[in-house]
Amino acid sequence: MTAYGLAHLRPAGVMAEEVFEYMERIQATLDPFGGKFLVHGAEVKVVEGEWSGSLVLIEFPNLDAAREWYDSPAYQAILHLRADHIPGDLLLVDGCGPDHDSAAFAAGLRALQNA
Repeated sequence: MTAYGLAHLRPAGVMAEEVFEYMERIQATLDPFGGKFLVHGAEVKVVEGEWSGSLVLIEFPNLDAAREWYDSPAYQAILHLRADHIPGDLLLVDGCGPDHDSAAFAAGLRALQNA
């Protein structure tokens, strides 16, 4: 099942040179794990709630590949280039799949809640 890496980054002011180096090098760390950017640097239009910062969304073939990428020596070697300069949150999460049925999901949750 497809999985995703989602980052909520909150840059403050001028980006450090190390952040540019991180952006230049990250794709090479993703390639061996089938990772590809789906959202990177796009304007965020808030329609409900609050959001500060930017969004990065990376697709992986599965959650194992996403975890292997994050833990890989290649990614760990460059992670500090971003993390030392831009605070943020990073999540790795399974997708729901093309046959996801929201109503059936709700029914299952309701049954669990009422059990």
